[in-house]
Amino acid sequence: MEDVIVVKDLKIRYKCMKPTSVKRNLLHFRRSKVEKFEALHGVSFSVQKGDVVGIVGKNGSGKSTMLNAIAGIFSPDEGTIELATDSVGLMSLGVGFQRQMTGRENVLISGMLLGFSEKEIRAQMDDIIEFAGLGKFIDMPVRTYSSGMHSKLAFAITVVLKPEILLIDEVLSVGDANFKKKSFAKIKELIADKNRTVLIVSHSMDSLRQLCNKILWLHEGNMMKIGPTDEVLAEYEAFMA
Repeated sequence: MEDVIVVKDLKIRYKCMKPTSVKRNLLHFRRSKVEKFEALHGVSFSVQKGDVVGIVGKNGSGKSTMLNAIAGIFSPDEGTIELATDSVGLMSLGVGFQRQMTGRENVLISGMLLGFSEKEIRAQMDDIIEFAGLGKFIDMPVRTYSSGMHSKLAFAITVVLKPEILLIDEVLSVGDANFKKKSFAKIKELIADKNRTVLIVSHSMDSLRQLCNKILWLHEGNMMKIGPTDEVLAEYEAFMA
């Protein structure tokens, strides 16, 4: 099978300002010290076309950082990420929307960022709006949305437009019971297409067992293991226990 995602020796660092008081800075004419935190420590793995890979690890292990890097939101400090396609969609809370624009306007912008033409997006607009179920809020600024509404719209845009690489960051549990059921069914429909590759960050072991054929386990920025779902989850759960 063809490799569609190849990550080699990936390191990503964040700059952290060391806490200090404004008064102290003014008195001593010094800037706050900047410290660097390395979120990923030389991670390497590959994903093949049609794989559905769950990413697990305790909070702070680098899971969301990894997805953001693959989506092109974060740039590697060291190492490389090679993708076989530019059609990559990230579903994540609080990422990608222009808050002053309406939901409808954000559908167009988000779709274009996924590589679709305006004509293609408008042809799917009604389906996106229906799936999101936001009613009149679709023509209101996104800044007026709750986090749940924001997530519903992000989910709808991505699953209706169907990018070749789909990245899902903890949004399988958003919305009410009906939306969760509809979302889970839509994801199962999408991953049935063996030309689509999916990476899912989730703390729901049941969901990962149902959806994924592989698991990538991260721990404190290091890759512990990647392999068959049942095998890796069993080791992960024993480790966390």
